[in-house]
Amino acid sequence: MSNTADQMELKEELIREKYVAAELLLDGFDHTPRLAKKANVKPAKERSSGIGTRRRFRSTTPGLVTKSTARPEGVHIGERIATSSEDDPLVSPLQASVLHGLRRALSTAMLVSDQYADQTGLSELLKDNLAGKLAHGKQAEFSELLAASSLISLYVFANMARYLLTNTHAESSSTVVEIGEVEEVLTDNPQLALTGALWELDQDLALFATSEDKLIAIVSAYFEKLMEKVSLRAANTPRLEAFTSVSYHVEDDNFEIDGFTPAARGKSTTLTMTFKKPNEVVGNHIAKHQAMKLSKMLMAYDFKRKLNPFAELGGFIFTFMGDGAPGTGKTTLIQMMAGLINDYCANAGYVFRYENLSTDSIDSYQGKSAQNAKAFIKNIIDPGVIGFGTIDDIDQLAGKRGDRQSSAGQLEITAVLMESFAGANTVVRGNCTFGMFSNYPENVDDALRQRAAARLLVDGPQSRADYIDILHLLMGKNHDIPVGKHDLFAAQQINQAVAASYDSHSKPQEDGLLNVYDRVSKKIGKLDTIAKMGTYLKGIQEVDERFTGRAIKNITDAVKVRAMDFELPDEWMESTEIFLAKDYDTKLAMIRELSKPITVEMVIQEINRYADSEFRYADKSDEVAIENAVRDMRRTEEAKRRYVKGKR
Repeated sequence: MSNTADQMELKEELIREKYVAAELLLDGFDHTPRLAKKANVKPAKERSSGIGTRRRFRSTTPGLVTKSTARPEGVHIGERIATSSEDDPLVSPLQASVLHGLRRALSTAMLVSDQYADQTGLSELLKDNLAGKLAHGKQAEFSELLAASSLISLYVFANMARYLLTNTHAESSSTVVEIGEVEEVLTDNPQLALTGALWELDQDLALFATSEDKLIAIVSAYFEKLMEKVSLRAANTPRLEAFTSVSYHVEDDNFEIDGFTPAARGKSTTLTMTFKKPNEVVGNHIAKHQAMKLSKMLMAYDFKRKLNPFAELGGFIFTFMGDGAPGTGKTTLIQMMAGLINDYCANAGYVFRYENLSTDSIDSYQGKSAQNAKAFIKNIIDPGVIGFGTIDDIDQLAGKRGDRQSSAGQLEITAVLMESFAGANTVVRGNCTFGMFSNYPENVDDALRQRAAARLLVDGPQSRADYIDILHLLMGKNHDIPVGKHDLFAAQQINQAVAASYDSHSKPQEDGLLNVYDRVSKKIGKLDTIAKMGTYLKGIQEVDERFTGRAIKNITDAVKVRAMDFELPDEWMESTEIFLAKDYDTKLAMIRELSKPITVEMVIQEINRYADSEFRYADKSDEVAIENAVRDMRRTEEAKRRYVKGKR
C-alpha cells in the first residue's frame, strides 16, 4: 500500500517555470513515429496572417529562445486545436481551455519527472552521460531510470490533462468516440515520450476532430487509453517506488497524483433506489449487523490521508459475498446499506458513489466486457469518494473458468474482478467496499469466490417471530387486523440476535465439516491453542483441497473484524465534530479504544462460519452435478427405449 501520509505539494512557481518548455512542444516539433503507423493526415493549417498566427503562448522570460524549429509539416498541435473550427478565424473559449489544460499538464509532468530524477540519482547520471563519463556498470540502471521517468511523465501528463478537461467540460467529455488503440508509447527518455504522445494525439485530432464539439471527447478518450497503456507497462517496470510511494498535490487545481491511480473530482451518484431501514430487514442478523457496521466503517475514511483507520488496524471489509436462496432478502440488504451510507454522507458532506455491475456489462465485442468491469471498479475505488459497488447475481455475470458454458465476456469480467479484489496492485484505502451477491454461489469461480473476505449468509426469516414481523411489515397500514400476542420486531434486536447467531457457529453446521471437527477434537482435545486450531484447519484442507492459504487469510481477516465488533455510535455520524471532522490520528485513537481482544471462541466461530460456507457450496455443486448426471442417464434410457420401440 502506498504511504499516503507522505504528500508533497508541487509549488505553483515551479510549475510555471516549465510553461516555456511546454509551450514549445505545443507550438511545434518534428517526430518520426517508431511504434505507430503514420496516418495520411494533412498538416495543421496555419491562420491567415493578421488573424492570430502560431505562437499564441508567448513567454515573457528574457534570454530564452521560444521560437519553434519544427518544419511546417511537423507536429503543430496548438495550431491543430486552434483550427478545429474552420468557420471561425478566432480561437474559441473551448479551444483555449484545451490548450491551457495541455500546457498545465505538460508543465506538471515535467516538474514531477525532474523531482523523480533528483530523488533517484538520474539527474547525475544524465550529466555523466552528456559529458561522456557514464560508467559501463551504470548503463543498465540509467536505462531503467529513463524508462521509469518516461512512464511517469506520460501518466502525469495524461492524468492531469484528462482531469482538467473532463471536470471543466463534463458534458462534452461524456460524448462517446472510438479512436483506436494508443501505440506510440516510448520510454527512451521523458522528452521523447511526451513528443510521441503529442504526435499520436495530433493524429487522432486530424482524423476525428471534424468539428469543435468533438474536441474534448477525443482528447479525453485519447488520454484515457494512454493512461491504461502506461499503467500496464508500469506494472512490469522497475525503479518506480520513488514515485508510487508518495503522493503529490497541486493546490490551485485541487489535483492529486497518487502513483498510477486516475484522479477524479468526486461526483455523487444520483440514487433512485428505494432505501430500507434496518428494522425492515427481517432475519439475516449477522449479515444485517455487518452491513450496518461496515456502513459506519466507511465513514471513518480520512480524505486528507486517503486512508481509513479500520484498514490500518485490520478490521475493514473490502469485499464480501452474500448468498442465499431466492427471496431471502439480498436486494433488501443492498437497499438498507446503500441508504445508510447515503444518509451518513449527506450529513457529513461527503461524496457517495454507488454502482451495480449488471449483466448489461457483458458484451460480445472482444475486450469490451473487461473495459466495462474496469470502469465499474475505477468509479468505486476513486479515493475522492465513499464508494459502494455491488455485483448482483454474480454467478450469471462472471464466468467459471473451465466451464464451457461461460462466454468470453463473462471470463473477461472474472479476470478483472480477481485482479481488482486481490491483485498485485490492489490498494485497500478503506473508502469503498464491494459486495457480491448470488443465489447460487457454488456456480461462482472458486478463486473469485475466495476473494470475498467476508461471508454473509442471507437466509431470510427463520423463526416464528421473524415470519410474524415480515408479514406485518409487508401488509402495510391499510388494514385493522390486530397483531395478537406478539412483541413486534423484538426478535430483530440486533445485538441479542447477533450474539445468538455467532454462538451457533461454536460448532459446525454442515455435516461434512462437523465430521472433521468431531474427528480432530476427539484426537487432540479442546481446540484452545494456535497449534490445535492449525491442526483443525489442516484437517479441513485434507477433506477440501480448495481450503488454501487464501481461506486462512479470509478467516483471520474476519477475526480481526470481530475484534472491531462494535458499531460506531450514532452520535458520531450525526454530529460531525465528534468524530468525522477529527484528524486521522485522533480517529485512529478513538477507534482503537473501542476494539476488543481476540479470543479462542472468536477464532473457532470464524473458522466454522467460513468453512461451513465452503462445504455448503461444495455440497450444492456436487448435488447439482449428480442431478444433471441422473437426468442425462434418464434421457439416454428413454432414448434407447423409444429407439427400440420404433424398430419394432
